[in-house]
Amino acid sequence: MGVYLVSMTTKQDPVLTQLNRINGQIEGIARMYQDERICVDIVRQVLAVRNSLGRVARDLLNDEARRCSKGEPGADLDEVLKEIFKY
Repeated sequence: MGVYLVSMTTKQDPVLTQLNRINGQIEGIARMYQDERICVDIVRQVLAVRNSLGRVARDLLNDEARRCSKGEPGADLDEVLKEIFKY
């Protein structure tokens, strides 16, 4: 059994939900490796986790950019996001 992040509020945080899902995927990958499953299947799962982590990072940066740009005169949110997502 793995350790899962749990939100203490009644409404589950979507980032925590995704991180819990990723945690489960990683545990599954470890089991696949231990069971000596086909390499291609393991790599597919690793790539799926990597993509999921990318979405989490994008969502976190997007939320932070929106929070930072609130109340700043002349802040163009689209420009801030474009600059962040260059990398």
